[in-house]
Amino acid sequence: MNALLAAVAVLGVSASGPLMAATTAPALAIAFWRNAAASAVLAPVTLLRRRDELAALSARGRRLAVVAGVMLALHFATWVGSLKLTSVAAATALVTTQLVWVLLIDRLRGRSVPLQAGLGCAVAIAGVLVVSGFDFTVSTRALVGDALAVAGGLFAALYLVAGSAVRTELSTTAYTAVCYSVCSAALLVAVVVGGVPLVGFSARDWLLIAGVTVAAQFLGHSIINHLLAVMSPTVVSLMLLLEVPLAALLAGAFLDQSPHAGVWVGLGLILMGLVLVVTRRSPREPVLAEPPLVD
Repeated sequence: MNALLAAVAVLGVSASGPLMAATTAPALAIAFWRNAAASAVLAPVTLLRRRDELAALSARGRRLAVVAGVMLALHFATWVGSLKLTSVAAATALVTTQLVWVLLIDRLRGRSVPLQAGLGCAVAIAGVLVVSGFDFTVSTRALVGDALAVAGGLFAALYLVAGSAVRTELSTTAYTAVCYSVCSAALLVAVVVGGVPLVGFSARDWLLIAGVTVAAQFLGHSIINHLLAVMSPTVVSLMLLLEVPLAALLAGAFLDQSPHAGVWVGLGLILMGLVLVVTRRSPREPVLAEPPLVD
């Protein structure tokens, strides 16, 4: 049963990139609606069943929860934006460098990094340079999309780091509800300031946004949260790396996106580096504590 659930979860998160790339609605609107829909489901449940947890949350926990939610908003804004500019394959692979960013942030905080993990970071960064180098020959637009995807990985890492402390005080349900709510509020501010429309889309776009919400936000991430209770974080993290080739295959089949052959070399290096990082990551550190970061 867990193997079946894992397959459903990976397919769910893998479909998010192609679905969002196929949507003609603005990136900020897509990011807002998928988080707002999840908040509308989770917030009432949390207020009814987890109110005591929220009341007991420390002042530091509240501050970090807000920071985590804002970082999550920045992650979605940059990553969904990247899908509009570069290929799904490149955007999905580059945003998974969040694991590399987490290690670099830990190093800045004075924590040691195992040699194999450091080597994995170097290999993954080389992959990023390869992908970006080939995309530069395609267009400046693709290169900007690559940069946004890498930024999305950085914001995802900051979300994980900020949220790791909050997770010691809140359950998964309560923490996810708080983060999605803060994320939705931050995205709404960005939408209003930027004058981005939230309505007036075609029926096809609304169906695609609903598909993203169901596939990635509920099926994908909800199942992954369950699997984290019955599988090791390393196994789950390695499993989620399958999102990169699967998303590329889905984009090739349904969006007719065929990245340059050289891009596949870069994607391979990124995956190789991330495998080295994950398999040598210290078990005391959170790996994909809340998987929304990958999509």
